[in-house]
Amino acid sequence: MNIVSILIAILIFSFIVLFHELGHFLFAKLNDIKVNEFSLGLGPTIIGKTFGETKYSLKALPFGGACMMEGEDEDSSDNRSFNKKNVWQRMSVVFAGPLFNFILAFILSVVVVAISGSVTSTIGDVMEGYSAENAGLQKGDEIVKLNNKRIHLFSEITFYMYVHAGEDVDVTFIRDDKKLTTTLKPTYNEEYGRYMLGISSMLPVKGNILTILKNSIYEVKYYIDTTFTSLKLLITGKVSVNELSGPVGIVSVISDTYQESEKSGALTVFLSMCSMCILLSANLGVMNLLPIPALDGGRLFFFIIEAVRRKRINPDLEGKIHLAGLAVLLLLMVVVMFNDIRKLLPF
Repeated sequence: MNIVSILIAILIFSFIVLFHELGHFLFAKLNDIKVNEFSLGLGPTIIGKTFGETKYSLKALPFGGACMMEGEDEDSSDNRSFNKKNVWQRMSVVFAGPLFNFILAFILSVVVVAISGSVTSTIGDVMEGYSAENAGLQKGDEIVKLNNKRIHLFSEITFYMYVHAGEDVDVTFIRDDKKLTTTLKPTYNEEYGRYMLGISSMLPVKGNILTILKNSIYEVKYYIDTTFTSLKLLITGKVSVNELSGPVGIVSVISDTYQESEKSGALTVFLSMCSMCILLSANLGVMNLLPIPALDGGRLFFFIIEAVRRKRINPDLEGKIHLAGLAVLLLLMVVVMFNDIRKLLPF
C-alpha cells in the first residue's frame, strides 16, 4: 500500500460517513431538532467552528463521524431536543442516515453507468463444451431468472453461481420476445477455479437517460443483495468471521484496486473508486439497518416497539442494551482488524 492509495481510502471513508451523518443532520433540522455538533472523524477536535447553534468540527481520527443532537443521549428540558419529539419524527431522523447511504450509492451508480455503461444479463457468447451450449442457449438471449432469483445484470449471474456453486440451475431467458426455460448443470473450470455455465457477457451498454437510471437502480440493488446474502452465509456458518474485512482490509482492497486501475489512466481510477464507494455506501446502509443495539437499526427497532405499544421504553434499560451492543461491536471490530493485519503479514 502506498501513501496515495491510503489517502484515497481515507477520503472515501470520510465522504461516505459524512453523507450518512448529513442524512441525520438534515432530517434533524427538518424536524426542528437542535443539533449541537456535526463532526467528521472521531477523537479530539483538530478544528471547529460554530455557525448558528451548531458546531462543525474535524476530529483527529479520520474514521467515523457524528451528528450530536440535543437530548439524544441525555435528559434535556429543551423543547427542541431529540427525545421531546414524537416517535415518528425520531424514527425519520435515525432512518435518514442509512437512507442517504443508498441515495449516495444511486447517485454514484448513475455517474458510473452514464460514463461506462452497464453489463446486462444478455448473453454475449456461448462457450464450447459447457451446459449452456448443450441446452441451445445463444448469443443475444437475455437471462431474466436463475431458479427463483430475478436477474438484470451479468454480475448477478456470477454472484449467484458463486453462492450456489455446483448446483443445477433453472435458467429462464427471453429470445425473440418469447420466455423459455432450461436446466443447466455447472461445470468446474480448473483454470478459473470455479463452476461455470459457459456463457460470457456482452459489452457494457449505456442507452438513454431512462435506461441509465433503471440500470443504476439495478446496480445498487445488486450491492444490497450481495450484502444480505453475505450476512446469511455468515450466520449459517458458510462464511467464517475470519473472512470478514474491517477498515484495514478495505484500505488494502482500495489500494490494490487503485494501483491496478492506475495503469489504465485517470478515468479508470475515477470509475474504480466510484464503484468502491458504491459498494461501501450500500454496505454501510444495510449494516446500519440491522436490528443490532448501538446501530441505527437497533434504535429503529426500539422505536417500532414504542410505536406499537404507544409507550416509550425505559430509557435506562434501552441505554444499557445499546451500551452492551456497542461493546460487542467493538470486540468484533478488534477481531476483524486483527485478522486483516494477519492477512497482510508476509508469513
